[in-house]
Amino acid sequence: MMREITADLIETLKQKIDELSFNLERMKLAEYVELLNKPRRLLYINFISGLARGLGIAVGFTLLGALVLFILQRIVVLNLPLVSDFIATLVHLVQLQLEGKV
Repeated sequence: MMREITADLIETLKQKIDELSFNLERMKLAEYVELLNKPRRLLYINFISGLARGLGIAVGFTLLGALVLFILQRIVVLNLPLVSDFIATLVHLVQLQLEGKV
């Protein structure tokens, strides 16, 4: 009886250890620890990823701004009264601000 429990327990523990080993491999924990032990490489990778992120933000903002301007041009061509009044009010406020009256 005791040998069965022990054998079952050992088999279960082996399965859990294999599972844990597989999960650690999948998480790439060893590569992460190695990266933490090389601070120069970590800084380099973070610098490059920051540059890529900044470039992506700049390109995305440029494309979004171009799209908004394109849509605004189409709206102005339609000459909608509500939009035209809004734009005229904005232009008037900007002119007042530039003249220092506001």
